[in-house]
Amino acid sequence: MNSADKVVFGALIVGRWQVEPTRSVILLARRIGCLYLGLSVIFFLARSAPKSTLRTALSAGTVVVTLLLAGTGVYELAMGHVGKGILISAAVEFLLGLVFISILFAERKEMAHNKIQ
Repeated sequence: MNSADKVVFGALIVGRWQVEPTRSVILLARRIGCLYLGLSVIFFLARSAPKSTLRTALSAGTVVVTLLLAGTGVYELAMGHVGKGILISAAVEFLLGLVFISILFAERKEMAHNKIQ
């Protein structure tokens, strides 16, 4: 596996998590990497979209996904299925979840304030 595979296709993350890099694991890591890249493009292009039901749905869905990923990572560590390197990923996922939660609450507060006026 060359260095581009490690960075782009997930072998670096799999190694950090101390999971045996079997063909199946690398396949899943590549597919998940594609999913993350696609979601990144969606959020990049939607970053200045006006407040809407669709934007709220994207944010709420992201909260669920990131918090579930963080929780799953901690669970897998506790079960001994992965190494401590997963805590970096879990921490980033947890922080992303909190950021999206804060955005949702800020938008909700702003909408309530606008209704009062």
